[in-house]
Amino acid sequence: MNVTGHTRRPASIRDVATAAGVSYQTVSRVINGHPSVKPTTRERVLAAIDELGFRRSATALALASGRSRAVTVLTANTTHYGYASILQGIEEAARAESYAVGIGVLESADEAAIAAEVRRAADTGGGLIVIAYDPAGVRALGAVPAELPVVGVVETPASPPDPGHPWVWADDREAAYQATRHLLSLGHETVHYVAIPSSTRRTSARTSGWRQALREAGAPESRPVQGSWGPAGGHAAGRKLARDPAVTAILCGNDDLALGVLRALHEAGRSVPGEVSVAGFDDAPHSAYLTPSLTTVRLDFTGLGRSAFALLHGVLEESARVDPHPVSVPELVVRESSGPPPATV
Repeated sequence: MNVTGHTRRPASIRDVATAAGVSYQTVSRVINGHPSVKPTTRERVLAAIDELGFRRSATALALASGRSRAVTVLTANTTHYGYASILQGIEEAARAESYAVGIGVLESADEAAIAAEVRRAADTGGGLIVIAYDPAGVRALGAVPAELPVVGVVETPASPPDPGHPWVWADDREAAYQATRHLLSLGHETVHYVAIPSSTRRTSARTSGWRQALREAGAPESRPVQGSWGPAGGHAAGRKLARDPAVTAILCGNDDLALGVLRALHEAGRSVPGEVSVAGFDDAPHSAYLTPSLTTVRLDFTGLGRSAFALLHGVLEESARVDPHPVSVPELVVRESSGPPPATV
């Protein structure tokens, strides 16, 4: 314990400058590896850094580079699995590059509220990443001023975006296509679909992939049952589907919906996968531990977050080394909840 009763504060860039007998701008140049510093001066500054235990913070690096080393993420949700995993990936990638990350929560899709939140984010400096999986996120992405560096994490676009739209996405269409094909390959006549809300178009990429697989197989196509994002929406949809004995396979727009569907089928006395097969989407951590464990499509949301930051970092650092539209590729994970349809007598 300090005898004065005060905790020693961390050394600052100005403390290093004083100890080395140079300006803080010179310390900044040394931190940033600028070639215009004399070798003897550089050695003196590095010795002061070691002696004081100076740690380069995001603020110090901002002084060194002349740019704010900060990123603000605008999102309408921080708890759903996909959103939270994207945030995790952004934070991990940003921390590795000594960038600070702030989060602006979009509490409303109202245009005035969106504009105010975008202004607050712009005032922090640095760049923006917008998770545009919902109406608020889509509006926020469209409201960002053209001069502000921004990357959007979006639903699978209907067509490739132009170079002026630095976006990243997971291939939802291919993921739904794979899951539906898997269920059809087990012998099911068709696959019913419980859909999550779409933020950007009347027909989401997941719905399109499901529909494409049915049409290629010549399978009957029913109207998607509209769910929400959580288990309660899946439970309501599952109760409706459980009443129809012709329903033998259900694809759910995410694993939380599948959780609700499984409960509804259990309550209706319909066994999984004996009578009905169920598949989910995302491969959330709980999906492997349900009874039965859930067949699902794994999407690398954490990697998507890392890709979003890498793309923005390339823009901020004026680097051309990043693919302008990285895509997360889905992986089908087959578990216990999917199997052949019940035998007909």
